[in-house]
Amino acid sequence: MVLEQLHNPNRVMNVVGCISRKGTNLVKIIEHERGLEMAAGKSPYHVAVIFSDNPRSNANEIGSRFAIPVFTYDLEAFCARRGVDIKNMDARAEYEERCVNVLDQFDVNAAAYAGYMRKATDVLTNSFLGINVHPADLSIKRQDGKPKYRGDHAVLDALNAGEKQIRSTTHIVEKDVDCGGILMISAPVNVKYNPAELSTPGKEVTASRYQDKLKEVGDWVIFPRTLQYIAEGRYATDENKNLYFDGKPIPDGVRLE
Repeated sequence: MVLEQLHNPNRVMNVVGCISRKGTNLVKIIEHERGLEMAAGKSPYHVAVIFSDNPRSNANEIGSRFAIPVFTYDLEAFCARRGVDIKNMDARAEYEERCVNVLDQFDVNAAAYAGYMRKATDVLTNSFLGINVHPADLSIKRQDGKPKYRGDHAVLDALNAGEKQIRSTTHIVEKDVDCGGILMISAPVNVKYNPAELSTPGKEVTASRYQDKLKEVGDWVIFPRTLQYIAEGRYATDENKNLYFDGKPIPDGVRLE
């Protein structure tokens, strides 16, 4: 059996940080990179450019703070000029082709979806290795084999289902949302249930509070570390796209406790 590394560690992995709003995950990724540089004199990955589809995002602020180039291309304005809905995937593919042409100038190898709120088309996912973090344990499956807690309301869904712990997951971005290969699952945030908190309208406030905790314990820990390990060549796939870490199969990712 021959394994193929997700990234060749003989060269630095250039990353585009993709954001639509605040970009807190991206800040942690950049800080981790700078921390590796201070500790070891170099980092195996480098955030080479920041991309945003939203001119009102924090992309320019983050880029200025860390001296990173920023490319902002307004998706809503792009679709409005064509008179199409923003969900029109043909227009989205055209939009992403233009974005990829610009990002290629930065020799990008991987895309960190650090709060990018759009479903990527094949144009983007086929151009760069895409890594996303999701506020749920994606190893928990439904009967059809797909992750149980997908989408924007994953934390609320997990609370409503009575989960005793919630975790974050890094995964490869593929066509089906939150269904790509699992790379790493975070340490847990324990959930203490108060029936009043989970009643309407309190449950959305409770879910938001737990999601904030999960960012600190989960997203901000495993997203930078996942990029580091990919860049170091520790993740690989076989001919059937099964994932491996340090040569060992990880059907449910690397799990932190």
